Amino acid sequence: MVTPAQPKSLQGEPLIVHMGPQHPSTHGVLRVELYTDGEMVTRAVPHIGYLHRCKEKIGESVGYESYVPYTDRMDYLAAMNNNWTWALCVEKLAGVTVPERAEFIRVFVGEFNRIASHLVALAAYGLDLGAFTPFLHAFREREMILDILEELSGARLCFGYVRIGGVMADMTSRAMDMAKKFLKQFRAKLDSINELLSFNRIFIKRTANVGIMSAQTAIAYGITGPMLRASGVDWDLRRDVPYSIYPRFQFSIPVGQGLKGQVGDNWDRYWIRVLEMYESVRILEQLIEGFPEGGDYKAKVPAVLRPPKAEVYVRAECPRGEVAFYMISDGSNKPYRLKVRGPSFCNLSVFEELSRDMLVADLVATLGTIDVVMGEVDR
Repeated sequence: MVTPAQPKSLQGEPLIVHMGPQHPSTHGVLRVELYTDGEMVTRAVPHIGYLHRCKEKIGESVGYESYVPYTDRMDYLAAMNNNWTWALCVEKLAGVTVPERAEFIRVFVGEFNRIASHLVALAAYGLDLGAFTPFLHAFREREMILDILEELSGARLCFGYVRIGGVMADMTSRAMDMAKKFLKQFRAKLDSINELLSFNRIFIKRTANVGIMSAQTAIAYGITGPMLRASGVDWDLRRDVPYSIYPRFQFSIPVGQGLKGQVGDNWDRYWIRVLEMYESVRILEQLIEGFPEGGDYKAKVPAVLRPPKAEVYVRAECPRGEVAFYMISDGSNKPYRLKVRGPSFCNLSVFEELSRDMLVADLVATLGTIDVVMGEVDR
C-alpha cells in the first residue's frame, strides 16, 4: 500500500482581494489590493489615482485669486483651512499684510472647520466598526458648525471664504451668537459621544494595540498632524512654527500616551482627534472674548495680482496634517510653478507597513484612523 505524500506546508497561494475603489470603508475612491491567507492580510497595497484632477497644473493656468475655489476641493472636509494656507502662500510672495480683524476671523473659521472635520472622522470611524449612534450625534453637532460657516460664506462645504489679504465678508453678529451658543453646549455633547464610543469596551478591544506606528516610522514616512502626534511626537505648526495670531492663545498639543494600549495604536490616533476638538474650543472661547470691535476684514489687494519674481514655501496645520504650497513666480499674473503637499498622500503611504500580518477586520479599523481624503491624495 502506497502512503500519500504529506503536504510540505498548510499555506497555499495568497488570495488577492480588491477592496475598493467602490467600498464604504475606503472613504473615497481608493483601491486597496489585499494579499490574504484566510482571514490574515499578509500585504495591503493602496492604489491611488482614481480622482486625479490636475490641481497643480490648473494652479499654473489661472490667476492667484481665481485658484481659491480649487483649494476647497482638495480637502473638501477642511476647505477653510486649505483656502487659508493658499492665501498665506500668496501673501508671503506678494508681501501683503493682513488686518488684525481678518486674522481673528481666519482663526475663527479655521478652528470651527477643524472641529467639523474631526467630527466626520469620529463619526465615520464609528461606522467602520459598527457603531451607528455616535454617527448621528457627531453629525448633529457638525450641522451646527456648517450653519455658522454658511452664515459667513453662503456655502456649506466648499466655502471659498478666505481670500488673499483677508476674508470674503466681515463677521456678522448672528454668526458670533451662533458660535457662542454652540461652544456653550459642545463640551457636554463631546463627553456624551465619548461615553458612547471612545470608552466603549468593544471599541477599545477593536482599536487598542492594533495598527501601532512608532515615532521613528511616522517621521520616516513624513507623517504629520494627529497621526504624528498620536505616535508620541509633540509637533504642531500652530505652536512650533507659529503663523497668524495663534501665539496669542493658550492651548495644549495632545500627544499619544498609550492610554488604552500602546502609543501610536489605532485608539491613540482616534483619541488625539477627540482631544484636539477640546483644544479648538479653548482657542475659540479666547478668540471670541478678545474679538476686535472694528477694523478691516481685507487688505487692499490689486484685482490682478502680479507678485515679484521669487519662490516661496508655506505650510499650515490643517485637520489631517501639514498642507503646504511651494510656488515660483515669474512676475506674471499666475504662478510659473506650483507644488502642493497634501497630508493625506503622505499619511496613506505608511498604510502598507502598518497593515502587514493583520486580520481583515483590523485592516478596516486601521485604515479609518488615517482619516484620508482622496481629493488631496489625487491632486
